[in-house]
Amino acid sequence: MKKGILLSGILLFLIACGGVKKTQKALNTGNYLNAINNAVQKLSDNKDKKNNQSYVLLLEEAYQKYTKRELEQISFLRKDGNPANLEAIYNGYKNLDRLQESIKPLLPLQVYEENRSAKFSFANYDNSIISTKEELSSYLYDNAVNLLNTASTKWDYRESFDDFLYLNEINPGYADSKSKMEEAYKKGQDYVRVDMVNRTDKIIPVKLEEELLNFNTYGLEDKWTKYHTNHLSNIDYDYDMHIELREINISPEQVNEKQIIKEKQIVDGQQYLLDNEGNVVKDSLGNKIQVDKFKTVKCNFYQFTQFKTAQVAGLVSFQDLETQQQLNTYPLSSEFVFEHIYANYDGDKRALDNNLVSLLNLAAVPFPTNEQMVYDAGEDLKNRLKGILTNHRFN
Repeated sequence: MKKGILLSGILLFLIACGGVKKTQKALNTGNYLNAINNAVQKLSDNKDKKNNQSYVLLLEEAYQKYTKRELEQISFLRKDGNPANLEAIYNGYKNLDRLQESIKPLLPLQVYEENRSAKFSFANYDNSIISTKEELSSYLYDNAVNLLNTASTKWDYRESFDDFLYLNEINPGYADSKSKMEEAYKKGQDYVRVDMVNRTDKIIPVKLEEELLNFNTYGLEDKWTKYHTNHLSNIDYDYDMHIELREINISPEQVNEKQIIKEKQIVDGQQYLLDNEGNVVKDSLGNKIQVDKFKTVKCNFYQFTQFKTAQVAGLVSFQDLETQQQLNTYPLSSEFVFEHIYANYDGDKRALDNNLVSLLNLAAVPFPTNEQMVYDAGEDLKNRLKGILTNHRFN
């Protein structure tokens, strides 16, 4: 018991030392933020624990160095005068403010050996954050509007949208940024016109056609691509997606029969054990010894397999409507197999194995209709079509 407690204590000590070394290494390599986060986490558990004194000193030093470096970087970016630096300046102030707010709940932190409280120079960054946010908002707005007005590609509209989106994250409702963002979003869309044609000599179930063309069920969640199966006259479509079903093959209904002859030795009562001379064998107490009597049983097992298949094959092709160029063509195929097994027998059922006996409880069932077979094959076809849509990229 004492040995176990000792080992546990040593283990905890090694873990604690490892955490300190890890934090010290982060500090020595200039990864001040990592060192601060490690120290804050440890001190949040128990800031007054003597074993955590190392973290107090590490936090004090790391915070001082991180603050000094960040403020120097912000000063440099300010002197540079490039408005593209405004986002870095804004984030710098936000990080400084967030960091000191994470430390404040721990105060005061005592340095016992030096009989003092740890020192942290906190500042009020509110005005700097607000003024930089306004500068950054103005810059983002002007840049996004310029992109929107001069866009020559879909990517320009999407970049404009991203700028407006970020602007509304840091400064919700700035000027008319929301309406501009919606405009950029609409113009950045790829609109795909979808149609399906049946070139087979079979009728496609109406429900299957509806489900194949119901793109809302595919879960693609692509914010820049919209598929329209109902074509709208007020939209200039960018691409055409053509689904062509070329073959639907349905096999005849088949019932295959297989006969299996089974034999087995089974216990059929008991009999007296006889010696070589035909005399009954007795045990040491004079009692007659009985043994199992075996009997060979035989059974004819008839297994029936109902079988029917449906295959659907076609192509999916994409065309750029602006250039009238064919982009990609993908094969589309699926198969559904209906198989049902049942059985009956003639003879002694005891000769059959358990896996065969279970089939005797089954009987023939009606074959699915051709329409149902095509629909069932279409269920897999939808998954294959979804895979094509997921992998295909328009630009």
